[in-house]
Amino acid sequence: MLQDRKGSLLSTFSLSFLGITVLTGGILDVGVAQSAKLDMQQALDATALAVAKEGYGKTSAQIQSAADTHFRALFTNADVKNTTVTATMQSDDAGGSTVTVTGAGTVQTTFLSLAGIPTIDVGATAVAAWGSTRLRVALVLDNTGSMSSSGKLAALKTAGKNLLTQLQTASKSAEDVYVSIIPFSRNVNVGTGNVSASWIRWTEWDAANGSYNWRGTWIPASHSTWNGCVMDRDQDYDTKNTAPTTASSATLYPAQQYSSCPVPVMALSNDWTALNAKIDAMAAAGNTNQAIGLQWGWSSLTTGPLAVPAIDAKYKYQTVVILLSDGLNTENRWTSSTSSIDARQKKTCDNIKAAGIMVYTVQVNTGNDPKSTLLEGCATDTSKFFYLTSATQIISTFGTIGTSLSQLRLSK
Repeated sequence: MLQDRKGSLLSTFSLSFLGITVLTGGILDVGVAQSAKLDMQQALDATALAVAKEGYGKTSAQIQSAADTHFRALFTNADVKNTTVTATMQSDDAGGSTVTVTGAGTVQTTFLSLAGIPTIDVGATAVAAWGSTRLRVALVLDNTGSMSSSGKLAALKTAGKNLLTQLQTASKSAEDVYVSIIPFSRNVNVGTGNVSASWIRWTEWDAANGSYNWRGTWIPASHSTWNGCVMDRDQDYDTKNTAPTTASSATLYPAQQYSSCPVPVMALSNDWTALNAKIDAMAAAGNTNQAIGLQWGWSSLTTGPLAVPAIDAKYKYQTVVILLSDGLNTENRWTSSTSSIDARQKKTCDNIKAAGIMVYTVQVNTGNDPKSTLLEGCATDTSKFFYLTSATQIISTFGTIGTSLSQLRLSK
């Protein structure tokens, strides 16, 4: 009897010890699994974000491959075996995308296996939303006489067309990216087709173009002889994007028969063939007035008088001005004093940035001019000012800007 009781007690004790071991050790097994799940969640979060950003225009197979590559590079927990990852991407009505990435695997147990539980399943899911920002970009490009030297205009044409290709590639739909082109010298050319536009003021042109008749009366020339150039608006409208109106003469654009009138400006467009043709048509002549080009670039993005495509409330928009010039300001409507023109331009720069428009500025200095503190300060930040000393750098710089803008369009 005593021996039987003793054997029973030993058996009971052994079972109890095993239960305690499984219970306490099982807590450790579960802890390992929970830690692995946390590591997996972090890796999946980063994977979903990366794939959402990179998945634009990719096939389902490419998205899956990208997710697998990212996840396996990030998830290094050796306790998890048989890991799998799946990814799906769905586009929304606003041009954005949502990526769902799910991971799974198993953790081998040490103690729970004694109770017939050899593995613990671990899994997690991450979702990342990535929006598509619509871009409106104004290219404000120096077409003055000095651009004909050192290969600058030729390089600008190559750079400009390369940039257009980058922006076109970043477009998922026709409405995603619009570009305006504002060639400038002392004046800008709005095109002779606007000869009857209500926003043109003829007072100064009529006073300067014409002849006296036999009675000694001044007879203005026919407006049909106008070459399309306009000069700076009255101050302070020369530094603002206020829409022109006949109710206020100061808001109108004064016509001028400037002999070195650049090629006409081009309103915001997604006609990539026409945009490329406009860049090809650019020619170098005249003095430098960055300020008028900048004002027209701003207006082309916002208020006109050039046509501005309607904004769709479902989308986010980023407006950008890229101003390139190879020299210092030399002449505007009122003066040939660089400091005076710079002062007008600084007002415009400040107004544009205050309106939330991103500004890139590029100085091409092949003539030993000092660095333009005006252009440097006009940029949104120092990373968006480029100081170049050769024409070929224009091409690489525009490539850098194009890459930044393409990434911006796909930003969250």
